[in-house]
Amino acid sequence: MEFAWLMDFVELAKQGNFSRAAEFRNVTQPAFSRRIKLLEEWVGATLINRGSHPVELTEAGRQFLDQSIDIIERLNKARQSAQEAEESAKATLRFTATQVLSLSFFPKWLRTITSKFRVDGITLLSGGLEPCEYDMLQGKAQFLLCHYYEGMAFRLPPSEYTSISIMVDQLMPVVAPGPDGQPLYHLDRDHDQTIPLLAYEKQTGLGRIFGTVFDIEQITPKLLPVASSHLALLLSLVLEGRGIAWAPESVIRTELAQGHLLESGGPQWSIPMEIRLFRPTERLSPAAEIFWSHVSAIEPGENWQV
Repeated sequence: MEFAWLMDFVELAKQGNFSRAAEFRNVTQPAFSRRIKLLEEWVGATLINRGSHPVELTEAGRQFLDQSIDIIERLNKARQSAQEAEESAKATLRFTATQVLSLSFFPKWLRTITSKFRVDGITLLSGGLEPCEYDMLQGKAQFLLCHYYEGMAFRLPPSEYTSISIMVDQLMPVVAPGPDGQPLYHLDRDHDQTIPLLAYEKQTGLGRIFGTVFDIEQITPKLLPVASSHLALLLSLVLEGRGIAWAPESVIRTELAQGHLLESGGPQWSIPMEIRLFRPTERLSPAAEIFWSHVSAIEPGENWQV
């Protein structure tokens, strides 16, 4: 029996849907279904009533669910205790950060902080917001650095994780300049024009923030999604004049100052957000607690305008 099968089973019980649970577990639905079947074979009982919609647990499944949750929690705590015991003699910090911040913000920010005290080692995991959330939930990282907007979908339970604001940022609409030096597209000007939208995938951090604030079906002028990707590719398409994208101001300051990118609308089109640092509420390693205390004592944005 594989530990991953228990996590699959718990997620299926939570979602009540094979497709959605497979998506959250980052596996294909056929592979996910096979793993659930293998778990049932190992247990020796049918755990899922596949004829119900949404999926329901059998009586055996309900009994097994409570034990599965307890096993997962115990194993995660045991792993974290072992990791902390290994790290107790070393000042090692484990971070996970979204791709945007791991490249544009994290190195300078961390260098500023660690100039104040010694850190023997740093590990950094990077990816989309969803993988970063799972890094935290699975105990792979002590800290998560990401963009955050109040009310956005977020998978870290507030009762188990806390955070501090590192810096104020904003998601702003930008386009390339046209032949006349003016914005190629303008949200306040082109009311009768369809504007090509270079969008984030919905489950990315910036995509979640944009979707929390704007419904593109209700926006005037009309936005037509023509591409969906990560920030680096979207910005390259914007610079080619392919459309409009909402980008973090902290990332595009240079391009704005040099006139390679232009703001494509008034301030009402920008989304105020923060760069936040998350951690579990439970006690971390001594090095991590010292780091957190130091960061908490600094005013948001101090020396971090990168």
